Amino acid sequence: MRNKLIASLWFVFTGLTCAVLFFVALLIWLVTFPFDKKKKILQLFTCAWASLYTYVVPPWRIKIMGREKIRKNATYVVVSNHQSLLDILVIFRLYFHFKWVAKKEAFKIPFIGWNMYLNDYVSLKRGDRESILQMLRKAGKHLQAGSSVFFFPEGTRSASGMVEDFKPGAFELALQHQVPILPIAICGTSDALPKHSLKYHGVKDIFIEVMDEIPYAEFKDSTPAEVASMVQAKIAARVEELKELRQAA
Repeated sequence: MRNKLIASLWFVFTGLTCAVLFFVALLIWLVTFPFDKKKKILQLFTCAWASLYTYVVPPWRIKIMGREKIRKNATYVVVSNHQSLLDILVIFRLYFHFKWVAKKEAFKIPFIGWNMYLNDYVSLKRGDRESILQMLRKAGKHLQAGSSVFFFPEGTRSASGMVEDFKPGAFELALQHQVPILPIAICGTSDALPKHSLKYHGVKDIFIEVMDEIPYAEFKDSTPAEVASMVQAKIAARVEELKELRQAA
């Protein structure tokens, strides 16, 4: 009963604050539109907005490592494993500029989805070839304009917590636009907020680590599938190491 009450209060708080903070985001968008074409200021506010929902749950003990590896003004294809809906909130704790690639349905969520439109994030309809091509074109334009693009290349949350195979789309873009890949490893969110669960699960350690970037020169002669496999192996190995750190914590 206690855990259900905590979860209910968190969702009520989230719903109420989203309604207010969206209009702050809208005001920021209106004021900055003439001079902030990449929407960096709005992205910074969005990071703070999303992070708020992890700050109010102190039992989610989030440890961030490697933030200093994100080069200022660099343009990356950013990729991460995907364990939980909570991944999205903890990624925003990194406070850097990027455009999400997210499923089309997310853009329909009141306030949150509307803010995704304001940020000019990239929508994708799973299994729809035309949507995939549109996503690649729009994401490519963002890269050309100097905005990093963030993918969960597994395509969906891993039910087991294991890092599943990566789809090649993100790596096609990295090859085409000759930009480095920034891998990020997430561990522990699947325990804090498992797939298909909206309950509070108590004190949980969550690790998020920005790994060393992979320069274009290291994968320029590889196929997208080969790059996907290489990056998946790097992230999967680090996630296993982070699991050991969590157990020792």
